[in-house]
Amino acid sequence: MAKKSMVNREVKRARLVKQYAAKRAELKAVIENQSLPMEERFNATLKLAELPRNSSAVRLHNRCQLTGRPHAYYRKLKLSRIMLRDLASFGQIPGMVKSSW
Repeated sequence: MAKKSMVNREVKRARLVKQYAAKRAELKAVIENQSLPMEERFNATLKLAELPRNSSAVRLHNRCQLTGRPHAYYRKLKLSRIMLRDLASFGQIPGMVKSSW
């Protein structure tokens, strides 16, 4: 089980990313537009830098929904490998059977 503070930090980051997504996209569009004057693009760069760092989607890290484990994460299931194996062994995931030979 991951520390609650780490899980809460990721939840906070996800909330900030969602909150600032439109504003960041708008500023990035201005920055990448070559037809605009250089001063306007530079001001957009400064405004983008003033936004919270945690509002960037790059800073998000995938964590298991059940345990908060950051490693060995399956994106489709949003689970770590350990929880995936446990749930599959108990028959909690439809269509998944623990292999044996």
